[in-house]
Amino acid sequence: MAIKRSLAGVRIAITRPAGTGGALARRVRSLGGVPLMLPGSRLVAADDPGKARAALETALASDLVIFTSPAAVRFARRLAPLHSRAEVLAPGAGTRQALQNAGCTNVVAPTREDSEGLLSLPVMQHVRGKRVGIIGAAGGRDLLERALASRGAHVMHAHVYRRMPPNLDRRHAGALHRESRKPVYVLISSAGALANILAGLPDDARRSLLVGCAVASSERLADIAQKAGFTRVLRAGSAHATELLAAVAADRNGFGQG
Repeated sequence: MAIKRSLAGVRIAITRPAGTGGALARRVRSLGGVPLMLPGSRLVAADDPGKARAALETALASDLVIFTSPAAVRFARRLAPLHSRAEVLAPGAGTRQALQNAGCTNVVAPTREDSEGLLSLPVMQHVRGKRVGIIGAAGGRDLLERALASRGAHVMHAHVYRRMPPNLDRRHAGALHRESRKPVYVLISSAGALANILAGLPDDARRSLLVGCAVASSERLADIAQKAGFTRVLRAGSAHATELLAAVAADRNGFGQG
């Protein structure tokens, strides 16, 4: 999807985990926008590497293996080689690319880049009696586990990293206040990240954020953003960067632009 230089003067808050939003920030700048780094979490290694390694090796020996994010791939690689005879699944293009970079060639990803997309794949329709390893972090929606268990699968987790609250400080608050007359679009692809940001910002910065426009990657997140108090909420096609930025580009003429 071609966006071209259609984000001139638009501020875009990137809520991906600390240290992972650099490529998206460069993309925003290339389109003329102003990225604001507003991390929704910090990613750290598992607190017991030996236990995490054993769980990872068990998960890799399953009939199906699901890596939940590029971070899951990155932290798993630190624990053990990602060798598996199983079919490997990724929720989207970013995770699939990370797996391919790690040497996994037989990786399947859905067009819809989320748990619902994974669950719609043909290989996920007949899992009764099969072992499915899910590699990622503790917490989250647990949608995959619940759906797979209802389909008769035996689910095992390998928690290879942890999500921690972000270290938000006056730099993040100051970025929201600067040039406050310009619209700010807040990219949201995680309910937990949004909750962390709203809890971590001082009151005045939180108000500056909420008068902006939330760009949610799903209907569920759009509803969460609306209940959180955002003035406006957009629904993007998916959590993919191109879809999120395309939603901003399509909307900007109707939001504070002359």
